[in-house]
Amino acid sequence: MENKKEEILGEYIAIKAEENGVNIIGLTRGRDTKFHHTEKLDKGEVLLVQFTENTSAMKVRGKAKIYTRYGEIHSGE
Repeated sequence: MENKKEEILGEYIAIKAEENGVNIIGLTRGRDTKFHHTEKLDKGEVLLVQFTENTSAMKVRGKAKIYTRYGEIHSGE
């Protein structure tokens, strides 16, 4: 169980806004998925985020670059 916990808590991503008003929405883990946190970024701002025991997914609305250990993703294009 400890290794699984470290894997979950060790996942970070960076999100860089390419326009004003990019929204990042954190979604909960568990049987019912719910919104639990939101952030709004303006152009050039960067947010470093971490998956946790409570956060299973993140939704990005707007034009942004998302950097993960798997590569770079572009949203809103």
